[in-house]
Amino acid sequence: MAVRIIGNLTLDISMNTRNRRTFILHAAGLCAALATAGRALAAPALVDENDATAKSLGYRAKASSVDAGKFPKYAAGQRCANCRFFTGAAGEAAGACPMFSGKAVAADGWCNVYAQRS
Repeated sequence: MAVRIIGNLTLDISMNTRNRRTFILHAAGLCAALATAGRALAAPALVDENDATAKSLGYRAKASSVDAGKFPKYAAGQRCANCRFFTGAAGEAAGACPMFSGKAVAADGWCNVYAQRS
């Protein structure tokens, strides 16, 4: 049975049970996919300065707070954003670094592994 709604648009209300089940299964699958995609596309957490790896590498979220006496390799102007290991895009506040897998480092940060980008 078809019901005329507006003009040439019609709605078929004789949908059988099999089509309803298929629709419900597809809708549930879509909801599950959207729920997991949000987590997969979420930005990684920032590295905590108190993290064991961060401490061993002398990581600081703000390069200006690096103790030059403790890390003589540090020079003004060095920051994660201009390090060759930083993979974040230009202008981003944070990005990935292979030294801290699964986490992001601050673009204004610094660690003892710093190497000038060529």
